[in-house]
Amino acid sequence: MDSVIEVQRQTHEEVERFERALYTLLSRNTPAHDQRLQTEHKAAQVLDRISSRITSLNSIYEDEDRRRAEIELLSAPTNQNDLSEFYARLVKIQEHHAKYPDSVPGGFDLELAVLLEDYNQDGADEDFEEEDPISLLFSGEEAYGKYVDLYANHTAFCNLKNIGKRPGYLQYLDLLLLAQTGQVHRDLGKDTRFSKDFEVYIKNLHTYLLSFAKKTMPLVDIESQQQEAADEFEKKWESGEIKGWEENAPKAPANGKESEGIWCSACQKNYTKQTVYDAHLTSKKHIKAEAKLAESGEASAPANPNGTHTAPAPTQSSAKFRIQATARLTALTTSLLASLAPTLNETKSNVERRFSLTAREREQELLDAAKPPPPPAPTKDGAAEEEEEEERIYNPLKLPLGWDGKPIPYWLYKLHGLGVEYRCEICSDHVYMGRKNFDRHFQESRHAFGMRALGLPNTKHFHEITRIEDALSLAEKLKQEGRHEIFEQETMEELEDDEGNVYNRKTYEDLKKQGII
Repeated sequence: MDSVIEVQRQTHEEVERFERALYTLLSRNTPAHDQRLQTEHKAAQVLDRISSRITSLNSIYEDEDRRRAEIELLSAPTNQNDLSEFYARLVKIQEHHAKYPDSVPGGFDLELAVLLEDYNQDGADEDFEEEDPISLLFSGEEAYGKYVDLYANHTAFCNLKNIGKRPGYLQYLDLLLLAQTGQVHRDLGKDTRFSKDFEVYIKNLHTYLLSFAKKTMPLVDIESQQQEAADEFEKKWESGEIKGWEENAPKAPANGKESEGIWCSACQKNYTKQTVYDAHLTSKKHIKAEAKLAESGEASAPANPNGTHTAPAPTQSSAKFRIQATARLTALTTSLLASLAPTLNETKSNVERRFSLTAREREQELLDAAKPPPPPAPTKDGAAEEEEEEERIYNPLKLPLGWDGKPIPYWLYKLHGLGVEYRCEICSDHVYMGRKNFDRHFQESRHAFGMRALGLPNTKHFHEITRIEDALSLAEKLKQEGRHEIFEQETMEELEDDEGNVYNRKTYEDLKKQGII
């Protein structure tokens, strides 16, 4: 279909349908981490397709000559009987369908269906388990992007020279978390940060973190953030605001003379004596460095035969450029670590938790993680329609639901008096619907807790009492009646001694205590 106008219309339609698909994806409820990450990756794919369509649209709109020619061809011809353009387009359409007879007309619909997972899976083999492409992006230690796997970087950091005490993995994660307050590894000495090993280490760390951020945050423009961090670094570097990277090149001697010695461009090192220089030529380190230099296409500078050689200015500038590149990588890595701080905290918590597990518990945890999730139960169309009908139950009177999940009959609702409200102040003004529920609640935990809060026993004396004031007054009344019963018992009960004298209980006990009886 070569019509420019039709291509524009079709592209606009595809952009609009992609936008609707994007809204559908982002509006899904995905509480699980893996489901949310899958949805974000699909949304990123939709955004890429929208971006490519918009780019092609812009190129078409910029080609005004082609659009003008198309409009002239579509306009009414001077001769009303001239249908040559119409038949020419008809021939092109017929040739296209003759050349591609099996082409699917709804290819775009299939593409949208795959993105939205609306394709039919009834004919799929039940024994066939589809592999998740997102899970292949992460290692087992990363647990589908929940944690970072920095064990290799931790080993490389511990192998650096002059870093003091080698930190453990948890201490290493704490060092990386310091990137939230400043530049990462700012406590290391300059001799360590200016070394080749640190350059390799920080480069590998930046590469891993950049790849991990792109995989776990597909909807975030990581490249733009890195570009902003690089631009900010360049401004600070030019103004000299980058602390800790001031000595970018070896200083000249104080007497004004240039340093003497033999310079090895392969090892990037200056040797003061000819014998030391000759001895290092046969070392494995020099041979590897010379081979790497030869692969890069640079020629090594010849040694000065008289034993003196001045390190040239280009070498100093190249060393300065290398240190600047290391500082730039450090700044970019700091930016990535700041954005991945929540993931680092989760990783630290997971490592601490795993340290507390036994070997058996770790093995069981790995076995549980390796088990595939249970497949969803197959539902027939009739069952699905029945569930939809149950979801649309008509209940305008807000009747309580019965054992079958449907509203109870209205006559039963009136028979049990479920429309009558009973409020209990002791239960924090909770409302009970129906007399039966109200009578039952006096023996339930809510009412018992309220009585304990008042310091009263939940006995039968307090049944039907719902107001706090009434409960307290009843408790006081019962207390007074109890004292009166004790007094009457002491005064009304009569006892007889050995001589036949009759006394009340109180008098009898007093005389007995005195030894008179």
